[in-house]
Amino acid sequence: PDLPERNDLLLCPVCLCHQLRAPRLDARHCRSPSHPLSQLRCPFMRVQVEPYNAAWQQRFALIRTQLESALTGVDIVGIEHVGSTAVVDLPAKPVIDVDVVVRRGQLAAAIAALEAHGYLYEGELGIPDRHAMRCFDNEPRRNVYVVIDGCLALRNHLAVRDALRDDPELRRRYGELKLSLALRYYDNMAGYVADKSVLLQEILERAGIDENARAEIAAVNQ
Repeated sequence: PDLPERNDLLLCPVCLCHQLRAPRLDARHCRSPSHPLSQLRCPFMRVQVEPYNAAWQQRFALIRTQLESALTGVDIVGIEHVGSTAVVDLPAKPVIDVDVVVRRGQLAAAIAALEAHGYLYEGELGIPDRHAMRCFDNEPRRNVYVVIDGCLALRNHLAVRDALRDDPELRRRYGELKLSLALRYYDNMAGYVADKSVLLQEILERAGIDENARAEIAAVNQ
């Protein structure tokens, strides 16, 4: 497959649209030298997971203020801090994940407003109703998505975030897994993502995401 050009591939359920669109990832196959995804070893795809940093909350607050200013006049539902940096005490890639939540009728206006403030619209990138916006003036580092209120992508983001916030044991398990996989797959994004999938499905189940929705989430991660 073609390699993505951006250097901020996310290592959490939120970042599915910046992972490669490829056949279902199987950790055993990804580790095999014969598997095409095992060749994904290059500097811009290094797996970088850091211990929790309280500054991530401050960075989100700054980004939210910037987005609110850019979206003046657009009727948004809200701006959500999602992904691992939104969970206190959870290791994460030091990139802030943000969902700008809008009703479908406000989607075009929200995208246009962000484009007018320097964002590049990248489309859904394989995830229905989640529209990626690249920020070139990327400090604090961020991934911004305009998502449709109530869509599965948003439900996924919020369910995983809230489950990890509410369950210390689940948070510990997921954090330890991320750190260990980051060491094992420091230059192999495909293997890292594949080996997290089972626990992520457990998190979604605990969060109340039904079987059909979990299957759909798994399908878009193929």
